[in-house]
Amino acid sequence: MKLDKKDILKALESITVPGEGQNMVESGAVKNVITFGDEVIVDITIQNPSLQAKKRTEVDILKTIHEKVYEKAKITVNVKVEAPEKPKANVIKGKPIPGIQNIVAVASGKGGVGKSTVTANLAVTLAKMGFKVGVLDADIYGPSIPIMFDVANEKPLAVNIEGKSKMKPVENYGVKVLSIGFFTQPDQAVVWRGPMAAKALNQMIFDAHWGELDFLLLDLPPGTGDIHLSIMQSLPITGAVVVSTPQNVALADAKKGVAMFQQESINVPVLGIIENMAYFTPAELPNNKYFIFGEAGAKNLAEDLNVPFLGELPLVQSIREAGDVGRPAALQTATPLEQAFEKLTQNVVQEVVRRNDNLPPTEAIKITTMAGCAAVKK
Repeated sequence: MKLDKKDILKALESITVPGEGQNMVESGAVKNVITFGDEVIVDITIQNPSLQAKKRTEVDILKTIHEKVYEKAKITVNVKVEAPEKPKANVIKGKPIPGIQNIVAVASGKGGVGKSTVTANLAVTLAKMGFKVGVLDADIYGPSIPIMFDVANEKPLAVNIEGKSKMKPVENYGVKVLSIGFFTQPDQAVVWRGPMAAKALNQMIFDAHWGELDFLLLDLPPGTGDIHLSIMQSLPITGAVVVSTPQNVALADAKKGVAMFQQESINVPVLGIIENMAYFTPAELPNNKYFIFGEAGAKNLAEDLNVPFLGELPLVQSIREAGDVGRPAALQTATPLEQAFEKLTQNVVQEVVRRNDNLPPTEAIKITTMAGCAAVKK
């Protein structure tokens, strides 16, 4: 009997390749079918490397052709295993900074919620606790950390480290600080596109001599944009802290900030949410609390998103005044403010320890497509 190639292919359409959903013709596994009278040769490529898969493929082909085409056909089956190629991605890998144990990003979806103030007070409180601390002011377009540390007029010095010139961070209150504000005039606007801003950030990260640090705090700009991606591509961030006020407008953006870090392509652990300006207590009425921006909004958001609530900070005039004169309020000893920042900082440290105990080290994100982080799911 003379076999027809079309009949062979039609019969093979009834067979599924082991471990694959489509039939072996539709999936492209059958590479070639050759017939000579009552002889047929089938060349097939499968992705499953197991001996069992190869044997089953061969047996299924023999059985099907004998049953559906010609029971006395002389069949040769050539099974080739070819594992699927991993897509070649334009991977941007970050690298850890030697000597820095934990990198904590302080973020907010919305501007004006006190993120830089919280960063400065977290830093000085960590230093008071005995930790070695650094702050990188990543808010390229609105750097305020130099003012809050009373070093606005300082300039980082150049030091020679193993034959390479490095920036030495400015230090005050036991905290090492770097900011784009050190390299611009006070009245100078930073009008840079994303790539230039990212290059400046990379220089402050990798061309700086941070030395040994237990914590490097990153004061991120508001929002969920290009600077955030550049930072997370450059550095393996240990975790992120999101700052918000209780106000619904701020909470809506804080929710997006949390969602950004939790995106599958970013996957930075969220250490928790801080509620700033939670309430106002007048000095003359110490037992009264006035919830000017709403009550427990950030606390409720943390519960809804199933992330830790790190604590609340009151709306106090001296916090603002302390930031303006360059001496963070957490340095005010034996005050309710000092206690509030200590409790908050202890919660942050506790979450960092828990995160390091339960999760593997964070990898800097790998953006494989332009759409990799285009939208944050609400």
